[in-house]
Amino acid sequence: MANRAFAATKSISADQVERRWYVVDAEDLVLGRLCTRIASVLRGKHKPTFTPHADTGDHVIVINAEKVVLTGRKRENKTYYRHTGYMGGIKSITADKLLASAHSDRVVRAAVRGMMPRNTLGRQMLSKLRVYAGPEHPHESQKPEELPLV
Repeated sequence: MANRAFAATKSISADQVERRWYVVDAEDLVLGRLCTRIASVLRGKHKPTFTPHADTGDHVIVINAEKVVLTGRKRENKTYYRHTGYMGGIKSITADKLLASAHSDRVVRAAVRGMMPRNTLGRQMLSKLRVYAGPEHPHESQKPEELPLV
């Protein structure tokens, strides 16, 4: 067998990561398809330097979250639960009512959170997600780029 040089697997640390900012207009986009792409970018899986044990992802800004599309009858049937912290304090709301309320960004945030790792690293990655119900966001100084959803 010939003596070949094999490339070692590169592992990147969190301080070596170059973070970019992306903006996504969620208007008329299907919730699940949008959120899988966002979760992938937050984890850093779109980069060749992806490392599973480090936060190598980018920042994502989602605008027009109230205009996201749910397929089928999910808008009427999908239920979100939260707990007040008191005994018997479970509260539920349908996706239709939640999208019509002042907290319509919670639909996108909950979908992305369900796709992230359930540990400290996943919560750290999720902190780079900013969701806004309307078309305005206060992050123009970061010069966000349009996120390609292909």
